[in-house]
Amino acid sequence: MELWIIASVAAAAFQTVRFMLQKHLAQVKLSAAGATFARFVYSAPIAATILLTLVALGQVKLPALSWAFWGYGIVGGAAQITATVCTVMLFGRRNFAVGMAFIKTEVLLTVLIGILVLGEAVSALGMAAIFIGLAGVLVLSGPIEANQQGWRRFLSPSAALGLLAGALFGVSAVCYRGASLQVALDAPMQRALVTLAAVTAMQMAGMWGWLKLREPGEVAKVLGAWRSAGFIGLTSMGGTFCWFTAFTLQNAAYVKTVGQIELVFGILGTVLIFRETISRREYLGMALLAASIVGLILLA
Repeated sequence: MELWIIASVAAAAFQTVRFMLQKHLAQVKLSAAGATFARFVYSAPIAATILLTLVALGQVKLPALSWAFWGYGIVGGAAQITATVCTVMLFGRRNFAVGMAFIKTEVLLTVLIGILVLGEAVSALGMAAIFIGLAGVLVLSGPIEANQQGWRRFLSPSAALGLLAGALFGVSAVCYRGASLQVALDAPMQRALVTLAAVTAMQMAGMWGWLKLREPGEVAKVLGAWRSAGFIGLTSMGGTFCWFTAFTLQNAAYVKTVGQIELVFGILGTVLIFRETISRREYLGMALLAASIVGLILLA
């Protein structure tokens, strides 16, 4: 199995655990921005330390980073921060499933953004596999706003947050691929590590300044919640490193489609922890998602 597929599945696993931790922190201790900041303040120093250690040992030769790299990194980092805040805000809403369903439209949006920004299109068969995966995600996510009728279902606050998050996650995915391709190193994991260290450092600094201005005292809360928030940082670093590794090797739309397996991880986690049964709808959704991922693996 190719490295980008392994990295995509690993990133989805890390992301599933991180979202569970962020949901917990958002409910009991931190604001949406604070829970988002937790993923960067604990991961950025670790990523920087690992990179600098490898550079000092001569294992990685740090290349000159172009303005294009920093441009892609800044836009991608800002988009990811905003998308994560929108996602954490969804955790506090009763109709959480619909928000997650709309977030998963990020795959189609990633295709469009990839064409516009990097000129990377997908094949007809690849697009078919992506649509099958999207169908599986929508089936897994359940009905959309059952208490609303017609077009009003698509104009709810959850839908708006979900669509915005999906679009911004698509922007971040394409920009991160663009940034990693600017790193003049041969080894994909080295390129991913350089990109990870640079982007998370910018995100940590940017969010620290924002919280100091807009939410005084929130930084102290995040630092005080280090026992829980520290795990968010670790899972975030692992997931982001895996995403970046996959982005250096494959079209961002394909990577994000394989990453949809996180919904299956979420359902299986719920079954194993809470002993809940899996419905026929969920089995159908997982089957469609599996068909989509297998299709992309065969195409790759």
